Amino acid sequence: MSRRPRVAPGGFVYHVLNRAVARKVIFEQSSDYAAFERVMSEARDRCPMRILAYCVMPSHWHMVLWPSRDGELSAFMRWLTATHSKRWHVDHGTTGTGHVYQDRFKSFVVSTDEYFLTVCRYVERNPVRAGLVARAEDWRWGSLWRRLRGGGEAKGLLSEWPVERRADWVSWVNTPLTEKETRALRTCLARGTPFGSPDWQSRVADRLGLAHTLRPFGRPRKNGDGGRF
Repeated sequence: MSRRPRVAPGGFVYHVLNRAVARKVIFEQSSDYAAFERVMSEARDRCPMRILAYCVMPSHWHMVLWPSRDGELSAFMRWLTATHSKRWHVDHGTTGTGHVYQDRFKSFVVSTDEYFLTVCRYVERNPVRAGLVARAEDWRWGSLWRRLRGGGEAKGLLSEWPVERRADWVSWVNTPLTEKETRALRTCLARGTPFGSPDWQSRVADRLGLAHTLRPFGRPRKNGDGGRF
C-alpha cells in the first residue's frame, strides 16, 4: 500500500520525530551529539526554519518546528536527515552499509496554546523520562539546556515561541505528565493526529485532509443482521 502524501503547510507548528534503524544507538559520545547539532544549525541556515524546542536522545530525536511557508518543513527535514546520515557514516567508517534512520520522519500539527506548551514540555522532559538525567535542564543535548546555559550563539539557534512560557517552566518540565497527556501524545505520534482541543482538532483535520487520523482503529463492527453500526 502506498503511503499517504505528507501534508505540512506553513504557518502551523509541528512536533517532529525520527528514530534510528532498529532503534539502535547512533548518539554514543558527545562528539556524535555535537555533530548533529551542527547539522541542525546548517539545515536552518540553508532551509529557513524556526526551531522552538528539541531534544536529541541516544536512538532518536524530537523537534518542535514552525515553518513559515509551504514546503519548508519537508525541505528542512530532507536536508537535515540526508546530511546527518552521510556524515554519520563517514565518522563511523560505515559508508555503504545501509540507512541510519528507519524511515521518513513522523510529525503532527500542534495548536498554539496550552497544547503547544504540553508538547514542548514533553520534548524537553524526554531525558528525565528515559532515566538519562535527574533534572531536564542537565541534559546537554536539548533546547532547555541551550536556553538556560548556552551562550549567545547557542541560544541563537532557537526562535521565539508563539506562546509565552510559564514563569515556572523548568519546574513544570520536571513534573511528570499525566497519564491522559501521555496517552494523547502517543496517539498523535502513532497516527499523525493534530494535537489540540477537540474542536480545533476537527477543524484542522478537515482543512489538512487528516480526518482519517481521528477515526478509531480497526474495522467497523457488524450487528447481528449483517449491517454495520
